[in-house]
Amino acid sequence: MRISTQSFYEQSQSAMGSQQSSLLRVQQQIGAMTKILAPSDDPLGATRALAVSQSIALNSQYATSRKQAGQMLSLEENSLQSVTTVLQNVKSLLVEAGNGTMTDADRATLATTLQSAFDQLQGLANTDDGNGQFLFAGFKTGSPPFVKQADGSILYAGDQGQRLMQVDVSRQMAGSDDGRSIFQSVQGGAGYVTQAQAGNTGSGVFSASSVSNIADPNYGKDFVITFTTPTTYQVDTNTLPPVAIVPSTAFTAGSPIQFGGLQLSIIGTPAAGDSFHVATAKNAGTDVFAAISDAITALRAPVNGAGPEAQAKLLNALSTANRKITNAHDNVLTVRASVGTRLQELDALGDTGDSRALYDKSYLSDLQDLDYASAIAEFYQRQTALQASQQTFVRIQQIALFNYL
Repeated sequence: MRISTQSFYEQSQSAMGSQQSSLLRVQQQIGAMTKILAPSDDPLGATRALAVSQSIALNSQYATSRKQAGQMLSLEENSLQSVTTVLQNVKSLLVEAGNGTMTDADRATLATTLQSAFDQLQGLANTDDGNGQFLFAGFKTGSPPFVKQADGSILYAGDQGQRLMQVDVSRQMAGSDDGRSIFQSVQGGAGYVTQAQAGNTGSGVFSASSVSNIADPNYGKDFVITFTTPTTYQVDTNTLPPVAIVPSTAFTAGSPIQFGGLQLSIIGTPAAGDSFHVATAKNAGTDVFAAISDAITALRAPVNGAGPEAQAKLLNALSTANRKITNAHDNVLTVRASVGTRLQELDALGDTGDSRALYDKSYLSDLQDLDYASAIAEFYQRQTALQASQQTFVRIQQIALFNYL
């Protein structure tokens, strides 16, 4: 069979081109450190690699969000720890202020100390993250959430928004809590608060209320204890119209007064028309700043030489403030527990995310990473085959009849 010169050249060129193309492909794989240079090399593998790469990128973004959420929650935890300390100090001062041996000057000193605690608490409530963003302002992070008014009261200027962060595939987490839920709220199970009417003229002093029968049908309502005479009282619901719970009953100082599943006692001598409000914590005023401010006002009022009525007003005011501060303190502890739970969850999600990232990277490596030993062996094999093809072409090219004439 005769092979034309043109056919010989075409076949040789095709063979060397194929070998050179194969060698170039191996060189590109080694340079790119991957065995998939184009989707056409392995359509299924390329599709899977793309999906895994997207999963790794998303997981990395979740890790960044978890880190940011952890930083914000750690700042909040530090602030709430300081708030807890301040409220504990306030409670100690209120207990100390009830000492009957203290003078007006002593109580004025305690009032000054409480004012310092009040200012410190406001500063903690206006904590920022170091970048001018206030932690407890809700969505209104650009301005301080707790603003002191001309009369000395504190107004909450933030909102109740929560900045949610996507910390995992199906988990959004609040990176902070709004100030109202921390400093102007109480828990559902907070204790009843008893308050003496501002216009009371007698020397009646109430004790702390306690629960005697939670199954009472009136439990959970607000009540008013009214003294029709110094020796008789009645208990009504604090509603319009009021509903009688305890009809007119003889009063004995120090004896338990039971109503609506609660009981408390009153000592001293109430005057006709005196009344005491016993309300659920949420209806008795939940603003911790207002509670401290009321205690400061009570401590600055002269008591020595003013008679038992003034002493009764002071003791009642301190008792009410102490109950409110206790409820506020319990609320802060509950929020702190929530923050701690979220930080713990972030740690767990971080461990899960790290495991997921390790698995994805391992799978992606199996899909596209190059086996360097096999690639280098193939490189030398292709290189040798190309050289052989080139040398064969040169030698056969020299075989011609004219070379023997």
